[in-house]
Amino acid sequence: MRRSPASRRLSRENPLTNFDFALARRQALLLVAGQLAISLVVALICAALIGAPAGLAALIGGGIGVAASLVQVAMSFRRSAAGAPAAIARGFYRGEALKIAVTVLLFILALRRRSLPPGPLFAGYVATFAAYWVALAKLVGRRAD
Repeated sequence: MRRSPASRRLSRENPLTNFDFALARRQALLLVAGQLAISLVVALICAALIGAPAGLAALIGGGIGVAASLVQVAMSFRRSAAGAPAAIARGFYRGEALKIAVTVLLFILALRRRSLPPGPLFAGYVATFAAYWVALAKLVGRRAD
């Protein structure tokens, strides 16, 4: 369902419509899917250039970023929060706090395995941030049109 330019103006006056909330949730899940794709590519590159243990470490690092983002999306975009500004704000705060906690916990678990090379592990994690830049570039490109 496409919205007309007039309805977009109305949406900006009331940005918490259920339609916009559902759209934001879909976009956030697409961002997580993009992080997963980037993680797989980085893991394959590390495996090809450095070896299988490095590829596995990069995959685990990327998985940490993906899992943390997925937790944040799940908490931030719960259906029960749609349309209620206070519930949306609480969801985002909880989501961010849980994202940090999940990230720390998963890194502790990953780094306890001494066999994982830390460089590719962190490279895989950091590579997931590229998805944010791609999404931002698309958003800026759309607004320029």
